Amino acid sequence: MNSLLGWPSARQRILGMSTMKATIRASHTGRQLHTTLRPRTLPLRSSALRTQHRHASEDLKQEVARQEIVGDARSGVTRLKNFFFGTSIVLGLTFTYLYVTDTRASIHQWLVTPIVRVLYPDAEEAHKFGNKALKGLYTFGLHPRERGAPDAKGDLKVEVFGHVLDNPIGTSAGIDKNAEIPDNLFAFGPAIVEVGGATPRAQDGNPKPRVWRIPSQNALINRYGLNSEGADNVAMRLRQRVREFAYSIGLGLDPEAERKVLDGEVGVPPGSLVPGRLLAVQCAKMKDTPDGDIEAVARDYTYCVDQLAKYADIIVVNVSSPNTPGLRSLQQTLPLTAILTSVVGAAKACDRKTKPAVMVKVSPDEDSEEQVRGICDAVWMSGVDGVIVGNTTKKRPDPLPRGYALPYHEEQTMLEQGGYSGPQLFERTVSLVRKYRQTLDQGPPPPKETQPPKETTTPSAENAPTQDPLAEKVEEGIERDTARLKPLTPEAEAESKQPLLKLPERHEAGAEPSHKLEAAEPAFSASTHAAQGAQKEQSHLQDQLKEKVIFATGGITNGKQALEVLNAGASVAQVYTALVYGGAGTISRIKKEMREEISQKGKPGPL
Repeated sequence: MNSLLGWPSARQRILGMSTMKATIRASHTGRQLHTTLRPRTLPLRSSALRTQHRHASEDLKQEVARQEIVGDARSGVTRLKNFFFGTSIVLGLTFTYLYVTDTRASIHQWLVTPIVRVLYPDAEEAHKFGNKALKGLYTFGLHPRERGAPDAKGDLKVEVFGHVLDNPIGTSAGIDKNAEIPDNLFAFGPAIVEVGGATPRAQDGNPKPRVWRIPSQNALINRYGLNSEGADNVAMRLRQRVREFAYSIGLGLDPEAERKVLDGEVGVPPGSLVPGRLLAVQCAKMKDTPDGDIEAVARDYTYCVDQLAKYADIIVVNVSSPNTPGLRSLQQTLPLTAILTSVVGAAKACDRKTKPAVMVKVSPDEDSEEQVRGICDAVWMSGVDGVIVGNTTKKRPDPLPRGYALPYHEEQTMLEQGGYSGPQLFERTVSLVRKYRQTLDQGPPPPKETQPPKETTTPSAENAPTQDPLAEKVEEGIERDTARLKPLTPEAEAESKQPLLKLPERHEAGAEPSHKLEAAEPAFSASTHAAQGAQKEQSHLQDQLKEKVIFATGGITNGKQALEVLNAGASVAQVYTALVYGGAGTISRIKKEMREEISQKGKPGPL
């Protein structure tokens, strides 16, 4: 640049200064000789050099300043580019995170699930991988979840066991056998999550392979055989979950914090730990427990209840697995009544203010009128709160659509022993739900015929007038009370430690006048009180008829089918196989389809 402007370069300036210094030294050594030769223009020349040097320095400063300006401009552009690039990456990652972790994303059904099936041809290994992946993703907050709070408007709310649930959809047991991912499943959007089944001790189940896919039918065949890590391990996980929840809301980790959560003092159900949701825990017997030893079978179930009831909102008694030899024989009335009575007693004895509800899971293959009536009788006599209608079936339904010919390898799979699950079970499920609803609504079984008491006040019993229908109902109630050891007098009721039915306080407000009447006419008073008690119990039982809750499971794959089983009499529709094939977004999709179906028909949501 300096050469272009005609200015001496830095090197030239340095050489000129060196020459001048040498000349000065020479003039000092030979002052006399060179005195006459000293040029008078030297000061002018030095001044010119200094001027040039000053100009060069200023020019250099200006050049440096210009370079700095150019550099600043370039760095500003670079920083701007980097900013936009970084922002794009952040926005892209944020969008990807929000999309992938949203259950409404189609990627879960059309990409994730097929990839897992390709990577893991064995269905059980794919199941294990899916559970481990969900567990790991949940740890880092990367798990799929239902976004947008679609249940907030309350159009699908239902009431179950006194709880108002956000929606009537649940997941069936078997997805999370050992209670490792209940919170992940709740994040998918169901109101009910059922974990288990848990056995008293750990057992491996049947030999592998024991699960097969039938892709053309979106169906499964399994013969797991109730493999479980045992009730103690399941209870340990559920207890740790309660403690972590207590710590997260500031209660600490001590037993008192756990007690507050379990007693409902923090405003959430003690099982689910989420408002508007319930956690069901399924219990089963050991494979090697003799089926004929009802006491041993009952001990298996009650042991599980003793360990797990405290951490559950619902206890489910599984007597319908087709893969445990002899288990379904326990659905006969007498053994089932004995088992369920023991379970109900254990559930009511759990160390918690609010006790879990008890349900029994029945087989779809026990569908005759006599079998359904026997199971419903056992439900009423034992005090069970509801029935889960449906499980896998030993039968092999026809393929869908009708007339479809299965590929050869699927035909071979259909020959495997085990329980079948898939869309083909839906029609049977709807029919069975209607049958159980109608039978349960008929109330408890009539009492067994007993020898009528001898008449002492009437001379001729043959000439006695026929009792009116109300009196007959009262007498039936008294006989039923006697058969159930229900106390008939105030004194007997006071001595009873575990009355079968506690009357509401509003029915006891008028007890004092009856005591006064008893002092004057004891015989009339006792019989009157017994009749009043029977009438009250009869009225109360009538009020309880609709409280026998039904959950439906088996072949439910879309919102229209869910509404159909609800209209048939179920309170909750549960899914399993549909979730296996449809991925994490299955429940969100079903609820969306339910809303669309309701909107098209112009009907209000199920209440």
